[in-house]
Amino acid sequence: MKKFSTEELITGIKSGDKRILGKAITLVESKKREHREQAELILKEILPFTGKSVRVGITGVPGAGKSTFIENFGRLAIEKGKKVAVLAIDPSSSLNKGSILGDKTRMEELSKEENAFIRPSPSSGFLGGVANTTFETMLICEAAGYDYILIETVGVGQSEVLVADITDVFLFLKIIGAGDELQGIKRGIMEMVDLIFINKVEEDNLQKAKSTKTELSRALHFLQPKEKGWKIPVLLGSALNNKGLVEVFNSISKFIDLKIKNGNFEQARKQQAEKRFEYWVQEYILQKTKESGSSENHYLEHKKKASELKSNPSSEAKIFVENLLKK
Repeated sequence: MKKFSTEELITGIKSGDKRILGKAITLVESKKREHREQAELILKEILPFTGKSVRVGITGVPGAGKSTFIENFGRLAIEKGKKVAVLAIDPSSSLNKGSILGDKTRMEELSKEENAFIRPSPSSGFLGGVANTTFETMLICEAAGYDYILIETVGVGQSEVLVADITDVFLFLKIIGAGDELQGIKRGIMEMVDLIFINKVEEDNLQKAKSTKTELSRALHFLQPKEKGWKIPVLLGSALNNKGLVEVFNSISKFIDLKIKNGNFEQARKQQAEKRFEYWVQEYILQKTKESGSSENHYLEHKKKASELKSNPSSEAKIFVENLLKK
């Protein structure tokens, strides 16, 4: 397998070469030191070409139709002249950390589009339903000229928090009659959501869907939206039958325009980058700790006490970090 130079990778990314794009993302995802070093050089050089996309996080309970929605929404965006990148975060195998699913097989039509790029990435057990390098992968896709970055997460739960932290728009997909009605109106989700799409609406469940829309709209009325002047839309449709997707596209555009008008778009982007900085500080401190002789011994000692519950794990972590910083 050919090894590409950093210059070849940077040139390939900027020209939109999908093969090169995949190679660069593999370097970003790798835990090997030499790969990480090359990835850092690439990210540094492409940074001036990033930031021009719309970053959309898409979440919902398993079975909500996320992949079908993304496929047909992506095709709609392409019809409107946009380039679309999909970062589909798959659950990881606990044995080999590889992807269990593989969304290219579930987005067959979209994957054939010249202006689409789909990257299934294993979450590798990373808390929150997004891969730990999703943000960096997103930057590479932006530098390659993709206008919409769609991030599909692993179900719901902690995933909403991290998706909201790295995207401009947070879209929640909901379905009727799947036992997720209560999930749909949980306060935590509603405080993060920017748009709700009730999917798989057909003639036989239309009335129930309308009732759910009314219920959700009522619940949203009592919450402060993230963006001043934005009334969170609850839209009905069927991604499979391409119903309601134009309304979703238009709502996303209106939301982005409002964020820019309010002067919050760039500020939100800065906050996203700050949170990634904080994440990587923690990662690199832990990595350096494990590589350092004396620190590693202390680390393993405190870790053992925590694992054997001889002490509260958070207390052991606090003691270890305090001693580490004293040095």
